[in-house]
Amino acid sequence: MPTVLITGCSSGIGRLTTQRFAAHGWNVAATARHPETLAALEAPNVAALALDVTDEASIARAVAATVERFGTIDVLVNNAGYGVFGPLEAMSAGQLEQQFKVNVFGLAAVTRHVLPVMRRQHRGTIVNVSSLGGRFGSPFFSAYYSSKHAVEGLSESLRYELKAHGIRVKLIEPAHFKTGFISSLECVTLSTYEPQIDTMKSWVVHQDRKAPPADPIAEMVFKAATDPSDRLRYPVRGRIALAIHAVLPDAVWRAMMGAGMSRRPRS
Repeated sequence: MPTVLITGCSSGIGRLTTQRFAAHGWNVAATARHPETLAALEAPNVAALALDVTDEASIARAVAATVERFGTIDVLVNNAGYGVFGPLEAMSAGQLEQQFKVNVFGLAAVTRHVLPVMRRQHRGTIVNVSSLGGRFGSPFFSAYYSSKHAVEGLSESLRYELKAHGIRVKLIEPAHFKTGFISSLECVTLSTYEPQIDTMKSWVVHQDRKAPPADPIAEMVFKAATDPSDRLRYPVRGRIALAIHAVLPDAVWRAMMGAGMSRRPRS
């Protein structure tokens, strides 16, 4: 049976993806910072492991435990994520650092630890969970979306680096789904931005209320992981937005994305 290691499995996309792979008979190393949150997922072919993507020693232990139990790692799903919402001016240096430490440096660290295993096998697939926000910007998501832009650039570059080693790289780009991510956002504010923040928050809450369940994301992760082609990007419900972005003049797109942001700020 092939083996997949998945980060960020305590809830949302990671949990659903664990269930999807396990249902298809894969060996699954389901990881989270607090492995007790994974108890309900454990099965003969599912190992619940502690893994903090910001801790190199933790990553090394999880990778070694996966290989010891299952003998190999055929697929890595980098799913662990963190988000800060609000004006950049209100964010601390620590919040910005944590945004990139988890979403970019953590993803890169896990990948670095898994790559020697895949190179020895001369095969493997790395699936990085990005976002439609990795393709364009949005007000008050400057920290989160810039981290996803970094994931997109890292993944595309890595794809070329690893091709000769038989290792594929895939990007999952979900639109808005009910994953629990919105409720987990760390929010910051500054009074002078409040009219614009209120507008954006109302839109985000409305989108989250009507968002569909996240099962299609897990399905797309599995599809990408088992796709033998060199395809890189796998949007999930975002094709219309991407098509509009591709054909609209830049000024029109920026006006559309900035709608409601021109309310006079408070002094």
